[in-house]
Amino acid sequence: MEHTLSLFVRSIFVDNMIFASFLGMCSYLAVSKNVKTSLGLGIAVTFVLFVTVPVDYLLQTKVLSEDGIFGIDLTYLSFILFIAVIAGIVQLVEMIVERFSPALYSALGIFLPLIAVNCAIMGASLFMQQRIQMDPATSSQAIGSIGDALVYAISSGIGWTLAIVGLAAIREKMAYTDVPKPLRGLGITFITVGLMAMAFMCFSGLDI
Repeated sequence: MEHTLSLFVRSIFVDNMIFASFLGMCSYLAVSKNVKTSLGLGIAVTFVLFVTVPVDYLLQTKVLSEDGIFGIDLTYLSFILFIAVIAGIVQLVEMIVERFSPALYSALGIFLPLIAVNCAIMGASLFMQQRIQMDPATSSQAIGSIGDALVYAISSGIGWTLAIVGLAAIREKMAYTDVPKPLRGLGITFITVGLMAMAFMCFSGLDI
């Protein structure tokens, strides 16, 4: 239980996909102009992570590893299989959003199908692949079971959502402030993201 809680908290605050690894920055910067749209994209990304990371964990441990069903090391196929899983799940999410929330589907535009190439999704699967080798008894980052993979997926998604919603809220407020002309647009946005990343560095010493 202690390891699960530590993995959950670290993945949100310490190993945040945006502020620690700078993954998924394209859609992060492009969509974070409105809180509602940002929240919708964050939920979609979290759902994709929730499904893909455990599936990729099972692929890695039961199929691709030397201890898998084939008895040979097929790790070199992980990129292809991980991408196929991500693309399939994103297609499913796109159909669901279009069916039940046309307004959100329209607001997200091209960035909804582009979740398939969101490096935060692929990054989470590759980080999971590395963390399988770690020992849960000595490392709070280790992923030793399907349960750990689920916790890591959900918390990584929450961390990404927290980051994009936080930036969207700040950008909505900045729309009514007198930003110096040379910094308007992406200039002040990059500065804001840098300050937010520095703020999240305060959690780097967190040890549960």
